[in-house]
Amino acid sequence: MTALMTTPASTVGAPPSPVGRPGGASWGRKRGRRARGIRGTDRPGAWPYLLILPGFAFYAAFVLLPIFETGRLSFLDWNGLTAPRWSGFDNYRAALSDPGTWRAGLVALAFILFSCVLPVLVALVLAGLIARTKIRGLTFLRFVYFLPYTIALAVVAIAWRWIYATDGTVNLFVKALLGADKAQAYLGSQDLALPALGLVAFWVMFGFVVVMLLSGAQHIPRELYDAARADGAGPVREFFAVTVPGVRQELRVSLVLTFIMALRTFDLPLMTTSGGPGYATTTPSLIMYRDVFLNMQIGRGATVAVLLTVVIGAGVIVINRVFRSKD
Repeated sequence: MTALMTTPASTVGAPPSPVGRPGGASWGRKRGRRARGIRGTDRPGAWPYLLILPGFAFYAAFVLLPIFETGRLSFLDWNGLTAPRWSGFDNYRAALSDPGTWRAGLVALAFILFSCVLPVLVALVLAGLIARTKIRGLTFLRFVYFLPYTIALAVVAIAWRWIYATDGTVNLFVKALLGADKAQAYLGSQDLALPALGLVAFWVMFGFVVVMLLSGAQHIPRELYDAARADGAGPVREFFAVTVPGVRQELRVSLVLTFIMALRTFDLPLMTTSGGPGYATTTPSLIMYRDVFLNMQIGRGATVAVLLTVVIGAGVIVINRVFRSKD
């Protein structure tokens, strides 16, 4: 009775102190740390890394490991059958001193023009014209534009090889309009083979870029065009002040993807001209294919692959930095 009367009133009904529980005050601190971790105020621990581990393992096995192995093979002299021999930078010196490598680089630049630069420029103008006006059947137009991109390049190459043949569709129109003596074997000409394939590459990539830019142009508020017209801006000023900034992100993605695809061009020249006539349409990917699978020079082909990867990576970095500086 005496003990009950001497107990302070403020402690009556209060929760028991953690000191009296197993572990004492340390038990209460541990429980508090666990509670804070659950609420996300503490460090997350290893769970996020465990969650991304399967995806990273898949990426490492099928992307990082082949890249590392290609880099290793580029320092070897190996025909795929006998024991490989370490050659250091001999493959790189041979590839960079070979005129065929530089010719293939010029062909790659031509494909960048036809597959990347021209499609983006023409599609950007078209997107600007469509964004300023309301067009019925826009969904159908996008489907028509995008259709060539959905067809396998091997099928596209075979179809255009028939179109460019001496008795193909192009020569039928040429004979009807200009005379029979004007018909040519376009894919067999040193001067016309590369532009002919470039037009095919433009036809394939143009629809993809149009759909990308139109998707961005549709999100530009109409009020911006109305405000530009109220300020007296003409079509050209409106295009550069409203349309181009409005599709900047889509423009960057289009440039990156088309640039990569242009430098990786392989199916189209292989199925139409086999890199000919001569070396007129030989791309770096074709050189890599010939070195590895025809000439059995595994190290030399891996070297071309490494150089091509470096060029692609540098180009992508430049494109992203140019657009980041404008942001």
